[in-house]
Amino acid sequence: MGSVPSEVIAVKAAVGDRLVVNATHVDGAVRDGEVIEVRGPDGQPPYLVRWSDGHEGLVYPGPDAHIAPAG
Repeated sequence: MGSVPSEVIAVKAAVGDRLVVNATHVDGAVRDGEVIEVRGPDGQPPYLVRWSDGHEGLVYPGPDAHIAPAG
């Protein structure tokens, strides 16, 4: 069997962008928050995020997440 090439998509964010994490199961909630600090080089993770519920946390986004640019 041949291997299927996988595409790697670089995640980049800036302060003020929104991090949106899709639900991982049918009735799960979508989480979203504001990127308040970028700690990786050139806009890469990890990000300090203030979630919509007010909590803050350091996040390395997985494949279920995307960045919505501010504006």
